[in-house]
Amino acid sequence: MTDLVKIGLISISDRASKGIYQDEGLPALESWLNGALKNPLTIVSRVIPDEQALIETTLKEFVDIEGCAVVLTTGGTGPAPRDVTPDATLAIADRVMDGFGERMRQISLRFVPTAILSRQVAVIRKQSLVINLPGQPKAIKETLEGLKGADGKPLEVGIFAAVPYCVDLIGGPYLETNDDVIKAFRPKSAIRPAVL
Repeated sequence: MTDLVKIGLISISDRASKGIYQDEGLPALESWLNGALKNPLTIVSRVIPDEQALIETTLKEFVDIEGCAVVLTTGGTGPAPRDVTPDATLAIADRVMDGFGERMRQISLRFVPTAILSRQVAVIRKQSLVINLPGQPKAIKETLEGLKGADGKPLEVGIFAAVPYCVDLIGGPYLETNDDVIKAFRPKSAIRPAVL
C-alpha cells in the first residue's frame, strides 16, 4: 500500500494575495506533483502576501499542525526588500539543506543569468522538508523535474529526485515517484519492494 502524503503549497505574492492577478504557481505545482508522485496526495494550499511574520506562521502551521511531509513555497526569493521568503524559512528551520538551493540555481542559470540573484533555500523543520521554489510555472517544473533531451533522457536531474530519500531520512512517509516524470534516487538498501 502506497503511503498517503500531505503536502503544503504556499504562494507568496503581494499582488496575487490581493486578487490583482491569478496565481499560476500553485495550480501548476499541484498538477506536477499529481503526475510525479504515485502516492495518494492531500494538498493544503494558501496564497499569502510577502510578510515575513505571516510566512513564518503559515510554515509553522503547515508543519506543526497540518503535518505536511513536504512544504513547497513559490515566490519572494529575490533580492528586493519585499522578498522575505528565504528569511522566514530560515527563521523556522531546525536544519538547513544547502544543496537544494545550489542545485536550483544551477538549473535556472541554463536559462537566465539572473538566476544567480535567487536566494532559494531548503530546510528541515521537525519531520518536514520545506523548499523555496521559483515563482514562474516553467521554472518550477525545470527545477523540480530537471531537463530532458529530445530522446526523453535526463540532461540535468531536478531537485525532486532527492526529495523522497530526504523525507525517508527525517522520518516522513515513503514517497514513490513516476519514473517517466522524475526518478527518485535512493540507495538500494532504502528501496522498498513494490506492492502488487
